[in-house]
Amino acid sequence: MSRRSRFFWASMGLVCFALGALTQSRIEDLITRHTLDEAEKVIGWQFTSSEKEHMLDDLRDRLSTYRRLRARPLPYSVPPALVFLPETPKPAGPDAKEPPRLSPPVHTGVPDRLEDLAFYSVRDLGELIRTRQITSTQLTKLYLERLKKYDPLLNCVITLTEDLALEQARRADEEIAAGHYRGPLHGIPYGAKDLLAVKGYKTTWGAAPYKDQELDEDATVIQRLEQAGAVLAAKLTLGELAWDDIWFGGQTCNPWNLEQGSSGSSAGSAAAVSAGLVAFAIGSETWGSIVSPCTRCGVTGLRPTFGRVSRAGAMALSWSMDKLGPITRAVEDCAIVLDAIRGADGLDPAAVDRPFRYDPDPDLSRLRGGYVAGNFKLEYENQPNDLETLDALRALGCRLDPIELPDTDVDSLGFILSAEAAAAFDELTRSSRDDLLTRQTANAWPNTFRSARFIPAVEYLQANRLRYELLRKMEKLFTEIDFYVAPTLEGTNCLLTNLTGHPCVVVPNGFTGSGAPGSISFIGDLHDEATVLAVAKAYQDATGHHLPHPDLK
Repeated sequence: MSRRSRFFWASMGLVCFALGALTQSRIEDLITRHTLDEAEKVIGWQFTSSEKEHMLDDLRDRLSTYRRLRARPLPYSVPPALVFLPETPKPAGPDAKEPPRLSPPVHTGVPDRLEDLAFYSVRDLGELIRTRQITSTQLTKLYLERLKKYDPLLNCVITLTEDLALEQARRADEEIAAGHYRGPLHGIPYGAKDLLAVKGYKTTWGAAPYKDQELDEDATVIQRLEQAGAVLAAKLTLGELAWDDIWFGGQTCNPWNLEQGSSGSSAGSAAAVSAGLVAFAIGSETWGSIVSPCTRCGVTGLRPTFGRVSRAGAMALSWSMDKLGPITRAVEDCAIVLDAIRGADGLDPAAVDRPFRYDPDPDLSRLRGGYVAGNFKLEYENQPNDLETLDALRALGCRLDPIELPDTDVDSLGFILSAEAAAAFDELTRSSRDDLLTRQTANAWPNTFRSARFIPAVEYLQANRLRYELLRKMEKLFTEIDFYVAPTLEGTNCLLTNLTGHPCVVVPNGFTGSGAPGSISFIGDLHDEATVLAVAKAYQDATGHHLPHPDLK
């Protein structure tokens, strides 16, 4: 250690000793440009002047977060939520599972106006294909034409996989004609968020440093959908590196309001489904990336239980929080897609095999429901629709008791994502290729990755120990209820359940006074997607809020 460094750390020791008499705000004020100048020597890295300026507010805020975390008592017996898995999960064998029981189709015939098929449910389209009233090739060409026509308005497509789609559709038609019907996804065109690898096509992650990246693999989800006979029509946009709706090609627009972004990060997946450009899409969520764009675009989304769907071949943002799930127009379509993509594959160590027993006609009166009472009392734009949702559920026979979510300081745990994301993109930061990212503001990834390098390992582990306590509190809550309802984007529910890995179904529940779509969230116990899907379907069938769609010119 140099004389200067020894002097610096000795000085810092004296300063820390003297700070006992100073206020906490004074401690935070001590984090200056000079602090970073010295601290970067410890990590063996140099940042530019502008980068340091961006980091200062983050680091000062984080100090306040550490202070709140340290105020929470932690018994010595509490371990971190991160669990080492010494044995690689075994790949699932041939699927001997019974397919989920489905509702009768709503539309049993081809409409006079073929374009109307674009907004049919997966369930209805699958039945028309099964009965050979339409062909997969016809449907695929319809969606490809719509993708070409409306993408200039929405900016939701990164790569049109037209050749692959037409080949898969031709194969589906041949198999069905020969009596080999794979199930309700056979011949159905879909889109995939462009963080999923597809052989022969670029996988850009929505980010300029990776815009020419080709991965020599198919993601497990892509493989399973191909096995189900689905047709990949497009790789859809995501906010760069799974944040927001801005990517290297611009901003993805909301089909209901072209002056507004579609939210993110599953921006293209939600926009394309909303606009009738694909029958369904695959999105991903780490912290709101399915529920938020589904809300903005007025569609239905399922964020499955953490570990329900393999992430092999998908971009990693947070190994302990990333989840893949379907975006559709109707709830039951989410059940159909989930059944096709779920289960362990031996590649994602977090992926597990668990039963999925979806029943479209549950006895709602036998279920114990709850609602996050405090959140519904907040003043927010969609509150009237959310209160009407509670009334509608009670009218269907649902028992809804007021509940409170665990009192853990959830906001203080959000930096777990920052730490894991910074590790996932360590090479991007160290190579300075983060300068190629479109967004270069204080709240964008480049700055988050840089400032996260100053998160102490001790604080990261302590946060995960609190996360373990949170898991146990949610476990206790679900001994008392079978599901609960919460405003989608109000309060801490979204972050909390992403940290605990609980499944969420988000469905449209009307329009706000400004004309924007609103949504409500149904949350279930771990690996109990079947219950929340069934309840959400009952609500959706009774209200029809999912039926309107944007009228693009």
